Amino acid sequence: MKRATELDAVVLGLGESGFASACHLLAAGRRVAVIDTREQPPRAAELRDRHPEIHLHTGGFDDALIARAAEVVISPGLDPRHAGIREAKRRGQPVIGEIELFARSVNAPVMAITGSNGKSTVTRMLAAMARAAGVDAMAGGNLGPPALTLLENRPDAEVFILELSSFQLESTVSLRPQVATVLNLSPDHLDRYDGMTDYAAAKARILQGAGHAVLNADDDWVRGMADDATPVSWFSARGASGAARWRLGTVDGVDWLMYDDQPLLRQRDLSVVGRHNALNALAALAMGEAAGWPLQPMCRALETFQSLPHRGERLGVHRDRLWVNDSKATNAASAAAAVAGMEQPVVLLAGGDAKGQSFEVLAAALADRGRAAVVYGRDADALARSLASSLPVECVDDLEAAVEAAERRSQPGDVVLLSPACASLDQYTDYRARGEHFRALVEALADE
Repeated sequence: MKRATELDAVVLGLGESGFASACHLLAAGRRVAVIDTREQPPRAAELRDRHPEIHLHTGGFDDALIARAAEVVISPGLDPRHAGIREAKRRGQPVIGEIELFARSVNAPVMAITGSNGKSTVTRMLAAMARAAGVDAMAGGNLGPPALTLLENRPDAEVFILELSSFQLESTVSLRPQVATVLNLSPDHLDRYDGMTDYAAAKARILQGAGHAVLNADDDWVRGMADDATPVSWFSARGASGAARWRLGTVDGVDWLMYDDQPLLRQRDLSVVGRHNALNALAALAMGEAAGWPLQPMCRALETFQSLPHRGERLGVHRDRLWVNDSKATNAASAAAAVAGMEQPVVLLAGGDAKGQSFEVLAAALADRGRAAVVYGRDADALARSLASSLPVECVDDLEAAVEAAERRSQPGDVVLLSPACASLDQYTDYRARGEHFRALVEALADE
C-alpha cells in the first residue's frame, strides 16, 4: 500500500548542496521542507529570501517531518547510517542526493571524475581543455559550484564536467556519464565505510551506465572496477604497460606524455609539478579523446593550466629552494604521491590530525626522494615514529617553526613541500587556512 505524503521532498542539510537541491525542487513547484541541525545555517536567510514559502526546521532532526515526505534528499556530509536516515529507508522512502536530482534533469552529456586524489585537478584540466577545443562546458560538483547550480545557471551548456566524491555517489542511481574516470584509490574516509572494499564500491558507482571508462592501470583497486560491458581507456605511469595506451614514457632521454608510441607533450612543459600531475593530465586527455575532442588544443591547454591553490601550488623559488603548497593533501597517500612526483630532493612539512591512519606509504616515498621531514601539530610524534626509518625527522610545535627548520635542513635546488598528510583542524579552520598561512610564511622569506 502506497504511503500517504504531504511533501514531495525533505532536504537534510543546508550547506551548498542542500541549498542547491532545495532551490531546484522549489523552482520546479515541488512541496519541500528543509532540516538542518544547526540553529542558524549559513544559507537560511538567503533561502527564505528566494523562497518565503519554504518550511525550514533548524536546531535538530525532526523525524515526524521527515516521515511526511515522498523522498529524502541528503547532503553529502550526512552519514547515511544516521538513525533518522535508516528509519526513512525502513519506511520505504527513497534517500537520494543532489547529484541524483541533477541526473534526473540534465539533458547534456556528463563527464564524471572521482578518485581519492587528483579529482579536482582533473576536473579543472578538462574544463581548460574544453575551452581550448571550443566546447561550451560547465565544471563543478564536489569542488563547487554544485551541479544543480551549474544546471540552473547554464541549462544549455554542451557538456557538464563534474567532480564527484564517494559521499555524493552513495545517493546517486540515475547518472549515466558519457565518460567517467576513477583516478586512484587509497585509504580515506574509513570512519564512514566498512573497509576498503566498501569504499571502493562507493567510488565504482560512477561507472554504472557510463558510455566510456577511463581507469588507472597501476591501481589494483581501480583495475578491478573494469567490466566487459563498458569500453575502457587505461592510463599508466609504467611506460609500455599492457593495455594502457595513455602512458608516461621516455624518448631520447626526455620524459613525455604519450599515446601508444606517439609523444604528445613533454612532462617539463606541464605548468603543474609532479609525476602525479602528469598522470592527472593523461587521465584528462583520455577523457577528452573519448568525448571526441581534438588532441592538439587539449595539449596546448595543459601547457598553460594553473593548479588550484593548495594543490601542488608553486609558491616560487626563494633562497634557492622551490616552495610548494600542497595543503589539500590531508591523507598519507596524497602526500606520498606529491613526494614521489618531485624530481629534486624533498624536505617535507607534515602534521596535524592523523585520523588514525598509517604512514607506511609516505615513509616509502620519502625513502626514495626525501632529504628530511619536519613534523608538527597534534600527531607529530606518530608521524616522526613512522618516518624516522626513512630519513632524518625533526619535531616542532607549529607551521612557522616548521618553515624555519625546513629552510635550515634543505639545500639549494631542493623542494620544500608542505604536504601535511593530515587534517588541519587541530590548528586551523581548514586546509585553506593552513595553506594561506604557509604562503604568507614563504612570502616573508622572500621579503627578508
